[in-house]
Amino acid sequence: MKALVKTEPGFGNLVVQDREEPKVGKDQVKIRVKYAGICGSDIHTYEGHYKVKAPVTLGHEFSGEIVELGDHVSEFQEGDRVTSETTFYICGRCKYCQTADYNLCPHREGLGTQRDGGFAKYLIARKESVHKLPENVDFKSAALTEPLACAHHAVSKATIREKDVAVVLGPGPIGLLTAQVAKSQGATVVIAGLSHDKMRLEKAKALGIDWAVNIQEENVEKVVGRLTNGYGADLVFECSGAVKAVKTGLELLRKKGQYVQVGIFPTADISVDFEKVIQKEIRVVGSRSQNPRDWEPSLALMNDGTVNAKALVTHEFEITQWEKAYEVIKSGEAIKVLLRPVE
Repeated sequence: MKALVKTEPGFGNLVVQDREEPKVGKDQVKIRVKYAGICGSDIHTYEGHYKVKAPVTLGHEFSGEIVELGDHVSEFQEGDRVTSETTFYICGRCKYCQTADYNLCPHREGLGTQRDGGFAKYLIARKESVHKLPENVDFKSAALTEPLACAHHAVSKATIREKDVAVVLGPGPIGLLTAQVAKSQGATVVIAGLSHDKMRLEKAKALGIDWAVNIQEENVEKVVGRLTNGYGADLVFECSGAVKAVKTGLELLRKKGQYVQVGIFPTADISVDFEKVIQKEIRVVGSRSQNPRDWEPSLALMNDGTVNAKALVTHEFEITQWEKAYEVIKSGEAIKVLLRPVE
């Protein structure tokens, strides 16, 4: 089968190869991939900024159909429409595994990073990670379950009360999904971006987000001030990974506000105004990836139409067209790009 493989570290080294079809283990399922989404981490991996266990087939956001079951699998049937968590292996012994916080297991191995992922015709997933698709969730939407689960995880890190004002910084796919999840929990949501985010801010409006602000043309602090009688936002979700956005987020928050860091910064060592954190008694928390508790709620949000994930898909390519996909992402033309396997 054809697979898009990161062959070695460094920039590029992402090659379509002929690989043997994977064999299913006794506690595993074999999935024929329908669609696989390109994540920002896939771009970072291609550019050599994100380490994976090369050689490995990339792709950890995907949907598909079960074509073969392991001997010990009775929970599924061939033909089931499914998606899967990225977790392929955990130690099962650490304190994080004991609470199903698999995203924090120090020995975890994930699909598309340490184990072969979804940029191929077939992949193998462990049965515990697989989820059946609800009736109203099609394959394209389902390919965005993983980023939606990340957004759900981020929102779960905060406490939202009805009519709280939540600011989402960064209108990329994660930001747009986080905004929808926060709104589903009763928040009034302001999403903010820059001039080059015009298409994404327009998409936010189309999705029903309350306020979409270009901070290079409009003062977001004044917008938030009007909505909160001058107190400041109740919550900020920083989804851009831009260092300047940290300062903006802390300034926008009211005293005793909640700050959730979702975006990953270009470098780990950044400057943060902790004086504001102290004086305003801001609660700061990080959000890493997702865990099993985020998947069924995410599928339910898509199934009942509360979250429209498919609306973020702007481009589709075959895995052999990686260069074109990369180009539309880097140019800013795309919001979300899906890849299809080839025969």
